[in-house]
Amino acid sequence: MEGLALSVYRSRFQPSEQLATPYVMVGVNVFAAATAAEARYLQSSAQQSTLNLRRGQPSRLPPPVDNFESQLTPPERALLHDVHACTVIGSPESIRQGLEAFVAQTEAEEIMVSSPIFDHTTRLRSFAIVAEVCGGA
Repeated sequence: MEGLALSVYRSRFQPSEQLATPYVMVGVNVFAAATAAEARYLQSSAQQSTLNLRRGQPSRLPPPVDNFESQLTPPERALLHDVHACTVIGSPESIRQGLEAFVAQTEAEEIMVSSPIFDHTTRLRSFAIVAEVCGGA
């Protein structure tokens, strides 16, 4: 099931010289690692950043924290759930399944992957996992 914005775009699309049919490009955050636990650990940087911003304390992306989610209040969990709705987290197989489901849900022609991971080498590894599970595309 696609989102309301995509539905409106597709239903109201008007062909032009540049584009004959609707073309959907969507963004998705990906935290890919060897294990699901490591991926959740890596995601904690983005979670902290989101909460800091909502508290009026924007900052650089902080380092990850062990068991970050266990420290959250129910309202913080709800906020992060909503803000990070377009996020895929986990090991290579769960990343493949999550991206396939995201594309099926949005019917997107193209996706943009972001991996807001603190450590540059680990971020590159996340992108490499995405490339591997997407067939190098």
